Amino acid sequence: MLRIGEINDLTVLRTTTVGMYLGDTEGFDVLLPNKYIPLGLKDGDEISVFVYKDGQDRPVATTLKPKIELNTFGFLRVNYVNEHGAFLDWGLEKDLFVPFGEQNRKMEVGRSYFVYMFLDKISARLVASGKWEKFLNKEKPTFEMGEKVEIFICERTNLGYNALINQNYKGLLYENEIFQSISLGDKLDAYIKNVREDGKIDLTLQKQGFRNTIEPNALLILEKLHKNKGFLPLSDDSTPEEIMLALKMSKKAFKKAIGVLFRQDQILLEAEGIRLIKKENTK
Repeated sequence: MLRIGEINDLTVLRTTTVGMYLGDTEGFDVLLPNKYIPLGLKDGDEISVFVYKDGQDRPVATTLKPKIELNTFGFLRVNYVNEHGAFLDWGLEKDLFVPFGEQNRKMEVGRSYFVYMFLDKISARLVASGKWEKFLNKEKPTFEMGEKVEIFICERTNLGYNALINQNYKGLLYENEIFQSISLGDKLDAYIKNVREDGKIDLTLQKQGFRNTIEPNALLILEKLHKNKGFLPLSDDSTPEEIMLALKMSKKAFKKAIGVLFRQDQILLEAEGIRLIKKENTK
């Protein structure tokens, strides 16, 4: 059976004037419109496509890669809003619908939101929900302290950032423990810092022991950089008085600390000052 909202491996059954019909082993078929047909594809070939429903509620295939798939989470931008709900850009021609009943607060055009995509049982259509926490794993987490996990930065809080852990749990990154630039929608490697009795999870972006192994003045500079949007107007050419006023350390200690950070690929040394390096990640 065709899997709506997922990647399907299908076989080209026949070619028509509007596109190619692809089929599975159970006798189901779906149209791949002409504009998505790769050069050289012919009857009998196999191809991987994403299957969803078009504006007429018919299954259709595409070779475009969506930003979110069935039963997964994503950070998507609102294209428009009408009397029924919001419509999100998920990389396909037809926008992804979020009913008002699935919004924590009314979504606004141009803003991005963390959502979960599911198949509505009543309409059999793909829809998204901004109430993503109800789709998390309800079992108590069994992570080990220091365990490496993949996180998805999903929302800002007064304490830091909430993040999705391994597509299953929610965790918290504390503001004063973040020493690199991060943004909503980032996917990063992180480590389990603590699992509380109530199941809440604290996260860290550093391996255990980071605070004990990094040079103390380097840690202070990282904290200052984070609080100043990733940039400090201090360099080798800065006077000892300027450095002391900004960081409460000597120029010698400053130069040693930024040397450590530079060798660790934590900062860039620019003519105007020092800048945090935003770690590469996938979205």
